Amino acid sequence: MYYKFSGFTQKLTGAWASDAYNPQGLRPVVSTEAPPIIFATPTKLTSSYPAYDYAGKNKVPELQKFFQKPDGLPVHLKRGLPDQMLYRTTMALTLGGTIYCLIALYKAAQPRNKKTTCTFPCSWKTSDVGTWEH
Repeated sequence: MYYKFSGFTQKLTGAWASDAYNPQGLRPVVSTEAPPIIFATPTKLTSSYPAYDYAGKNKVPELQKFFQKPDGLPVHLKRGLPDQMLYRTTMALTLGGTIYCLIALYKAAQPRNKKTTCTFPCSWKTSDVGTWEH
């Protein structure tokens, strides 16, 4: 049996003798001629455009020195008060959300009441007969 390399599966597959004796790599698969122009409008080369000149200063080396300074602070607190406020706000919201989730889980785990009661502040109550009293 003859084998050839399949470009689709990237494995050896069975082949006819004619395919095995004329492998893909030895034949030109792609023509060397340039394809015909599809659009009639001429295109500009990139060298014809002026280079974009950035007017600002490169701040990366200064920021690298600032953040790599060995002052014992973590990177997310290096810029002082704004970073501390963001960090504390994030921690407070995380703690509040955790407590809220735990309370919701606790309430969901409690069995339901069999009596019909008003859930919002009101003076309506059910009587033994089933009529509403005010």
